[in-house]
Amino acid sequence: MLRPFEIHQPEDVRGASALLGQYGEDATFYAGGTELLLVMKEGLVRYRHLIDLKTIPGLNTISYDAEGWVRIGGTATHGELMHHEIVRRHVPILTNVERKVANVRVRNVGTIGGNLCFAEPHSDPATLFLVFDAEVELTSQHATRAVPMREFFVGPFETVRQPDEVLTRIRLRPWGDRTHGAYMKFGIHERPTLGVALAVTLGGAHTTIEDIRIAVGCVGPKPQRAEAAEAVLRGLPLADAERRLDEAATAAAEGLDAISDLHGSAEYKTEMVKVFTRRAFRDAVVRFQ
Repeated sequence: MLRPFEIHQPEDVRGASALLGQYGEDATFYAGGTELLLVMKEGLVRYRHLIDLKTIPGLNTISYDAEGWVRIGGTATHGELMHHEIVRRHVPILTNVERKVANVRVRNVGTIGGNLCFAEPHSDPATLFLVFDAEVELTSQHATRAVPMREFFVGPFETVRQPDEVLTRIRLRPWGDRTHGAYMKFGIHERPTLGVALAVTLGGAHTTIEDIRIAVGCVGPKPQRAEAAEAVLRGLPLADAERRLDEAATAAAEGLDAISDLHGSAEYKTEMVKVFTRRAFRDAVVRFQ
């Protein structure tokens, strides 16, 4: 049962932060509400004041700036990301990932900022953003700070965001012509069992792996980069990389803190990470042809 609460609609982000400071633990920020209202209905949390961020002008803006960064406002919905021309042109892989987020209702209402701040371990966008080396901008009534995405998540349902900070935008730089990527997910429920994001940058002749970034999500307490797997493949000629792909996939799986849950056992998830790391690598490399 959803208990009564009061909704506040501040005019700007600093006003929202000030309201949170005023009401303290009796208040929280509200955007899409797809996760928040669910846990409130279940009685897991109780807030008497919800501070609505959706009405703050410009907080859902998606833009591409003169410095070559795509900037995504915190209250942009999954549906807006899926259809926005800037995302489709500069970050098409994000368009594809957003198409498969949850269901139509969540995509139309749920916000990207809410998704990241809730830190539900089964988040597809969170895993993808790691291979872009994305940053989040956090704003309070006192200051604004930028946090690398890889430092943002602490654990399940926990981030470095302070209670009075609003996630105002995500910033990422689109890949150049020498980089291609892939996102592979698997699951039989609405929330995925696992997700593997991978980006490969090849040298000028497209024969050597100049850089590679691999992230794995949905299997443990938070999405994380598979740095040991990256180290196996970085700098190798493509032919050698294919021969050492099993080694890299094993390194990606062994570096995880896999958790058994309704979506599968830890052992099952670990083995599936190996499979999907290999698939993601081959899917990214074939895009250079």
